[in-house]
Amino acid sequence: MKVLFISNDPTIFDATSAARARMRAYAAAIGELHILSIARPGARDEQDDALFLHPVRSWKILRVYSLTLRARALVLVHGIEVVSAQDPFEHGLAARRAVRGTKAKLHIQVHTDFLSPWFVKNDNWRSPSVRMPFLNSLRRRLADRVLPQAAGIRVVSERVKASLLARYGSRIPEPSVIPVAVDTDVPAPAPLPQHPFTFTLIAVGRLEPEKRIEDILVALKLVSAHYPMVGLCIVGEGRERRRLGEMVRTLCLADRVLFLGERPDARALLRSAQAFIQASAYEGYGRTLIEAALARVPIITTDVGIVGEVFKGYEDVLSVPVADPTALSLGIVGIIEDNAVRQELPIHAEAAARGHLAAVGDLPTRVADDLARTAKRNVS
Repeated sequence: MKVLFISNDPTIFDATSAARARMRAYAAAIGELHILSIARPGARDEQDDALFLHPVRSWKILRVYSLTLRARALVLVHGIEVVSAQDPFEHGLAARRAVRGTKAKLHIQVHTDFLSPWFVKNDNWRSPSVRMPFLNSLRRRLADRVLPQAAGIRVVSERVKASLLARYGSRIPEPSVIPVAVDTDVPAPAPLPQHPFTFTLIAVGRLEPEKRIEDILVALKLVSAHYPMVGLCIVGEGRERRRLGEMVRTLCLADRVLFLGERPDARALLRSAQAFIQASAYEGYGRTLIEAALARVPIITTDVGIVGEVFKGYEDVLSVPVADPTALSLGIVGIIEDNAVRQELPIHAEAAARGHLAAVGDLPTRVADDLARTAKRNVS
């Protein structure tokens, strides 16, 4: 089978990256896999066994047009049978245009819960305002146009599948639930930078609006007066870094918050913290939850992604509503004060994570099978 992925991951062009290794495994299962992606300067067309890489460089405003032209050329030249887009938005639109008038089938990957109300919502009365990108409203409209044209849809969680079926019903094929890959090897602990805390929270992820790090900062402020030993380490970078730094100063938390930036040893750092905390507005899956569970660290998280599907609230993790700093603060206090919770939650979460990963099976084979079904499906 010949498949084209339309991606937005420039690390695929790095021969040593985890993304390249993952795509190489997919290519071996599929037969012949072409990947078209926005790339950094210097990237070239190359072949890696059954994997063919095709870089595109374009201004953002012309990105869909550039991806469409190159994707359509690849479909015609290589006899591509399935074009799979990494999202139902800009990449999905390019894929839909690329297959039009050809025998190739359209396949869409949905990795985020874009039908969550928080995909476009900024705040509520309990939380700070976090400005979500205006493009998100347009992206949801794009998805409404693209998904009903798909011959196959892959989602990463039952939560996302249920939201798609509730909105589109029989207008779309039944989505296949295929989670994302997570390495089950747990690294040895890595020490956190020197700090004065005796109870350290750690947050790991891109510093983007949907991660709602602001809510964690407000929660920390709420508990700091009564628990002066609590501090927060934030691992990651993103567009919100400056604004979050200003908020830390405004809340007088400069001596309680450490920004560690991007860290290749993020999973090892998890093992040196007393609790992992996540305040995401929405998640399609939530790989860092799995990683925190494998690291045996207590988890405080909003009810997003695989919470409720893999992890049960108050059995495996402390789960709270989105945009509720007070609830987050109560979760922090619960972990600090209740020794049984602090000891038992990580044990249950690790068991849930390992059980889930064992049930996932061979991901490259499952992805290849899903694409093969898409290739055979008739679309009216």
